[in-house]
Amino acid sequence: MNLDRDEEQRLLADSVERLLARDYGFDARRRIVASEGGWSPGVWASFAELGLLGLGVHPDYGGFGSGAATTQIAMEAIGEALVVEPYLATVGLGARLIERGASEARRVDWLGRIVAGHAIVAVATTERDARFDLARVTTRARRDGSYYVLDGEKRVVLHAPQADVLLVSARARGDAADVQGVGLFLVDPRAAGVTLAPCRTLDNVRAADVTLAGVRVHADDRIGDDGAAWPLLDEAVDYATALLCAEAVGALGYANAATLEYLKERRQFGVPIGSFQALQHRMVDMTLSYEQARSMAALAAATVDQPQDPVQRRRIVSAAKVRIADAARHVSQEAVQLHGGMGMTDELKISHTFRRLTVIAQQFGDADYHLRRFAACDTGPRGETP
Repeated sequence: MNLDRDEEQRLLADSVERLLARDYGFDARRRIVASEGGWSPGVWASFAELGLLGLGVHPDYGGFGSGAATTQIAMEAIGEALVVEPYLATVGLGARLIERGASEARRVDWLGRIVAGHAIVAVATTERDARFDLARVTTRARRDGSYYVLDGEKRVVLHAPQADVLLVSARARGDAADVQGVGLFLVDPRAAGVTLAPCRTLDNVRAADVTLAGVRVHADDRIGDDGAAWPLLDEAVDYATALLCAEAVGALGYANAATLEYLKERRQFGVPIGSFQALQHRMVDMTLSYEQARSMAALAAATVDQPQDPVQRRRIVSAAKVRIADAARHVSQEAVQLHGGMGMTDELKISHTFRRLTVIAQQFGDADYHLRRFAACDTGPRGETP
């Protein structure tokens, strides 16, 4: 696979890197994380001005219609800078679900606002005891005339405190483990019956547990056919996972570069510690992990861009996530160890990179989950023959 970027992709990469170097240095990020909202509306507006919020959106709705292979360029820069703004949730997951399953009126409304930087989406799909199984849904959606009534709880919904709309999974029929009967709904986080309990994740992203008690949602705010949203969610999460892999590549690249620079500068016994052969070997192993992760992330992005058998898509995305999770653990831990005790201090960016890579290794499924998913691909999801 050719990993070289074409001219258009290089221009995009240069533009994103200049923007983040100007507005998102490590000190600026620390101020953003410590702010009341935990994100920067100014940076979000700059993303919109540069066109980043429209990369994956169809031109009919104001976007550029770019695939994951292009969007991953922005994600790598976001990973390197440790951006906490809700780019993946809004563009990589929310906008994709809205474009593929919402009514035309809702597409025009929400996608236009997303591209312009006027709307943030949080996707509320995780539940207590469900682990990484997004089809295990106990939140209920009961039809009431032209409305649905939602009742249930969602756990650790990333960016929910900042969101203008929640994309909530709820069961219209069937039991808690049935892939059939899962629906998706656009929910106003300020609607009656919606309660948010804010929290902060290990990597300093704002999140919230969301409780829905008798929340009324119009049928026009349903995503996909009644109780048949699982294929849309399954595909969108694979797409977002491919982009998450690209974000990890950016963070891995920074961890390697920062560690190599430290090995050149830190002196012991009168020489740079990078001259010690044992540390050179460890640095080489980190570089190999990075290059393998980069290749698998590129393969995942190319795969989700192509219409194909969903079983093959799941197989490749899971293979990439396993490689990314292993690389995230290996590189982040080695980077901290080679920095010594200072590698764990809050004042050093490498400690924050360690936290982000630790979360990425778990997000959308850890290595064990994706190994099982990869192995199950021969029989299809949940043992069903494809």
